[in-house]
Amino acid sequence: MKNYIPFLFLLTLLISVGCEEQEKAELTEEEQRELALEIHKRVLTVDTHADTPLRMIEPGFDMSVRHDPKETGSKVDYPRMKEGDLDAIFFAAFVAQDIRDDDGHSRAKALCLQMIDSIVASTSRNSDIVGLALNPEDAYALEDEGKRAIYIGIENGYPIGNDLSNVELYYNKGVRYITLVHSSNNDIADSATDSEGPEHGGLSTFGEEVVKEMNRLGIMVDVSHGNDSLFYDTVKLSKAPIIASHSNARSVTDHRRNMTDEMLKLMADNGGVVQLTMLADYLREAPPNVERDSAMAALRANMKPIGEMTDEERDALRQAFRDINEKYPAPPATVEHVVDHIDHIVKVAGIDHVGIGCDFDGGGGIQGVFDASEVMNITIELVKRGYSEEQIEKIWGGNLIRVFKEVQAYAKENAQS
Repeated sequence: MKNYIPFLFLLTLLISVGCEEQEKAELTEEEQRELALEIHKRVLTVDTHADTPLRMIEPGFDMSVRHDPKETGSKVDYPRMKEGDLDAIFFAAFVAQDIRDDDGHSRAKALCLQMIDSIVASTSRNSDIVGLALNPEDAYALEDEGKRAIYIGIENGYPIGNDLSNVELYYNKGVRYITLVHSSNNDIADSATDSEGPEHGGLSTFGEEVVKEMNRLGIMVDVSHGNDSLFYDTVKLSKAPIIASHSNARSVTDHRRNMTDEMLKLMADNGGVVQLTMLADYLREAPPNVERDSAMAALRANMKPIGEMTDEERDALRQAFRDINEKYPAPPATVEHVVDHIDHIVKVAGIDHVGIGCDFDGGGGIQGVFDASEVMNITIELVKRGYSEEQIEKIWGGNLIRVFKEVQAYAKENAQS
């Protein structure tokens, strides 16, 4: 009899779960949408990557005003975060790779600090609707106040130069993750996309010290944009979980910037998280287009650093990119592509190791998730695929917040030892 009772309990539980799944499957498309929007409002939603500070340093750009993305190219502002029920975002201070000498490092540092200051100033000016966030718990506290949480990251370790003390300087300014490298190699690490190939074999000796310092301070180590060797070096070296703030699955879309299944498994072993990005080339395979690729390469080769451009030069650059895209259209990436990548990462690494990092204002924006006002469409597709509210909560912020807490906990424990 004692064995019979647990069996009945298990049978009842299985029947209950089965009924819930059947009820979800029997929902109409409109009912699924309504359920998804309710879930989207309830869970904490965190986007780990937006290059919006490139906009924020432009004179006259107002984050409290809703901008038309079709006219301005802008993908994020505070009104659109509210429309999309996006609760928290990491604004990345992005500095493009340039000359690696004292003068180049000095200019990179100045631009990085200008962007960080612009984020802080914007949150201060709009303190009735947003708040500067420094710790994982701040996102929940600000959500309870009806405000959006604004975190700060740095994309590209170039502004660190070769001065380790800059890492602590940026931490004290509010930075909570650093992407070690960008499109070209720097003094810290090798890029996945440097035309000259690898320089350090992954992390440089200085890069190893940077990772250790980030661990010590409680800054999340971001491996997006790094080559495979950088990932393997970092996941082995870091004493705290790491992140990929905006990367996808290479088995789904074969791109050097995406992560292999082996990497995904190691990320799970590390306790880290891969944040899915809305960049079309990382989401779907496009047929080769030599003319388009050549036009894009020529445009990028002649670009001045964004921070040194006039307003007119920035507008002209954006128009040039739009002209190329219109002249050589590529197949659109969709929300379905995004969730295909999520499905794969969940299958390989598990539900605890995937999140969202859209890369808005840095190239991100696809059909159905064109800007911050449309991010709920990811949740709608997740519900269609059968994801539960608990799973969606993990994908949209729970996993990232867990990693963030563990990174800070490691730093605190070491400070006391």
